[in-house]
Amino acid sequence: MRPRHPDLPRLWMMTDERQGDRLWAAILRLPAGSGVVFRHKNTPEAGRRRLFDRVRRIAAARGLVLLLAAKDAKARRWGADGAHHRHPHAPRYGTAAAHDLREIRAAERSGASAVFLSPLHATRSHPDTPSLGRMRFAALTRATRLPVIALGGMDRTRGYMAMRVGAHGWAAIDAWS
Repeated sequence: MRPRHPDLPRLWMMTDERQGDRLWAAILRLPAGSGVVFRHKNTPEAGRRRLFDRVRRIAAARGLVLLLAAKDAKARRWGADGAHHRHPHAPRYGTAAAHDLREIRAAERSGASAVFLSPLHATRSHPDTPSLGRMRFAALTRATRLPVIALGGMDRTRGYMAMRVGAHGWAAIDAWS
């Protein structure tokens, strides 16, 4: 039986520069209790911080979990709920990205509280990356005790399909925009 993780959001949005002003409507579409991974890694630092602060205010008002794709120290300084891709510091969230079993094992060793496993399907974010497909995704999900968040070409239908084969939840960019 898969362990339950009641405090970990099941629905996630990954931010991306290509969302532009659609970012704001997308955040408002997220149900309370969902999560946001703030990336915008190609935005110059000062602009990235201003954008993050605006997202942080909205997330706090709407009851969303907000992770910063950065080192833990920066996530703490910026007031995020945790870091994505880094070792977490309790009681904060910390998540890691994985694309195969080796990266899942690295996430487990890092102390991550969840792993974003991708790409389940073909995705516009990484068009040249081969997708895992449902069978391989399900096998990788069963290979870890970490909660798995499905990512890559996701929408509501595909998200719930991923949850039926073992994912804790799902994340998307375009599905929310």
